[in-house]
Parts: sequence; C-alpha cells; structure tokens
Amino acid sequence: MSTQKRILVVDDEPDFASIVQADLEKEGYDVEVAYNGAEGLEKVKANPPHAIVLDVMMPEMDGYELCKLLKGDDAYCNIPIVLLTAVASHVTSTRYSHADGMETEADDYIAKPASSEDISRSLTMLLA
Repeated sequence: MSTQKRILVVDDEPDFASIVQADLEKEGYDVEVAYNGAEGLEKVKANPPHAIVLDVMMPEMDGYELCKLLKGDDAYCNIPIVLLTAVASHVTSTRYSHADGMETEADDYIAKPASSEDISRSLTMLLA
C-alpha cells in the first residue's frame, strides 16, 4: 500500500519495541525497529522513515544525541520525532532531564511508560 506511513522505533528494550511495533502495525503503519541510536541513524540514512519514535536512554548513542543530529541535518530535519523517556522530574540519578529533552527540537515528548494510544495519537497528529 503506497500510502502506508513508515515508522522507525528506536528503543533498547526489545520487549517494549516489539509491543510498540505490533500496536503500530495494527494501526496500519509499516514499522522498522532499531535497538540503539547508532543503529537508528544508520536506518534513517538508508531509508528515511515518515516519523521516528525515539527512546532517550540507550547505549552507543542516546536519543537526545540522535534527535539533535537529525534535526540539525537538512536531509532529515523534517522527519517528525516523538521522544519517549522514563526520565521524570523526580529522577536525579541520571544525566538526563525533561529540560534536556525539550531542547532537542523533538516534535513531541511522551513519558514512559507510554501507552500505544499515546504514541498513535502523537503520530496521527504529526503525520496529518
């Protein structure tokens, strides 16, 4: 189906990525998965998706770094990015913060545990 939108899910938690993938496929999206930011960047460059669902805390390259790279590149800056993170305002034991996420130019920001409905609603809005 030529109107099917392709979504790249980038998350280092395979179980979560599989659930999101299955739920988005039920919604009619074509979904590809990457398990860290470096792999996500390779997949974007190989075949740019219509949108990206991107976790923050990942090995090799975190979501903030990948988001900044993509939004700073004219070839990819228009791809909508939904940033997902378990980081909350009360978490002080990591180097990640909500404010950092807001500075990445992500198109939407959803706290984990994110429901499939929240992710789908965000993608519907961003791809309209």
